[in-house]
Amino acid sequence: MNDSSWGAPHGAGYAGAWPPPDQGPLPVGPVYDGHDAQQTRPMPIVPDLPDAGRDAEDHSGGEHREDRDQGAARPGGPLFRDEMPQEPMPTPPPSGDPTPQPSARPGPPQKKRAGRDLRAAIGVGVGLGAVIVVSLFLVKAVFVGVIAVAVVVGLWELTSRLEERKQIKAPLVPLAVGGAAMVVAGYVRGAEGAWVAMALTALAVLVWRMTERPEGYLRDVTAGVFAAFYVPFLATFVALMLTADDGPERVLTFLLLTVVSDTGAYAVGWRFGKHKLAPRISPGKTREGLLGAVSFAMAAGALCMQFLIDDGAWWQGLLLGLAVAVSATLGDLGESMIKRDLGIKDMGTLLPGHGGIMDRLDSLLPTAPVVWLLLVVFVGSG
Repeated sequence: MNDSSWGAPHGAGYAGAWPPPDQGPLPVGPVYDGHDAQQTRPMPIVPDLPDAGRDAEDHSGGEHREDRDQGAARPGGPLFRDEMPQEPMPTPPPSGDPTPQPSARPGPPQKKRAGRDLRAAIGVGVGLGAVIVVSLFLVKAVFVGVIAVAVVVGLWELTSRLEERKQIKAPLVPLAVGGAAMVVAGYVRGAEGAWVAMALTALAVLVWRMTERPEGYLRDVTAGVFAAFYVPFLATFVALMLTADDGPERVLTFLLLTVVSDTGAYAVGWRFGKHKLAPRISPGKTREGLLGAVSFAMAAGALCMQFLIDDGAWWQGLLLGLAVAVSATLGDLGESMIKRDLGIKDMGTLLPGHGGIMDRLDSLLPTAPVVWLLLVVFVGSG
């Protein structure tokens, strides 16, 4: 073997085929001689991780690739998982600026936000409250007209959503006319007049739908009868409360307790709610919110029965407030069930911050017969 051909500097070795056919096995040891190795500059040993390993580390909660590539941009110390930046690292400063850039850290957790426009909701609520109170204590007949208008608009919203989402054509004309007549009959003729108007409205729905094709008849008239009961018939109990001598005070008590119950549920649930009440129906409602509704409504009921209702007692108000909180919550869940089946968030857009009229009547409608009945039991029909 010719040692000079193997130990020669780079470029001075064998120029033929590699390895030389007659040279035998390759020698073990460094290629360069000691004096040549002293002239080279040692390179730092950098571990070369495969791309798959780096990607896996990035996705498993380890260091970001930017942190490894720009290690000089970090003041020092390991990057712990709780220090993980939520955004990419900023671009390092131009050369000449030795100031290190601090790593991005996640900011404080955001506070809860209400799920609706509170400013618009409060403004609309105050406006509606003013109209209701003025008409209620000014002329009873005017307030009956307000109820009738709310019923007609609510029926229009409900039937429109049924047709849009389910192709159910509940006849609006007999529902609107019969609904308004139902409220007026309840105020003029009492409960008997309300029942007669309800029966006539259902009959009108059956007859009106006969003018169209028979396909879907049973479906449409069933929805029409349901709408007649759900909106105008339940609203008639507000007119029945109004017929008493202290009718305005009874209606005001009914409205205050329902609003206070909703407000207590919303405020307490938003601030402290953790345990879902009915997640399949209304994910936003919590058990803590229900407790808030009960507490607020019972306190308001005791005050209203003591100071607004003739011959009322505070303990009766506690029971009344409890019943209102339960019925208002069930009414809200009932309409949430309808809206979930229809695949909509609100029944309408007439009231900014609230949705539609039906979105405000959802807890009022089932609460009206409950309050009317308990007031009759506690202090009589007046």
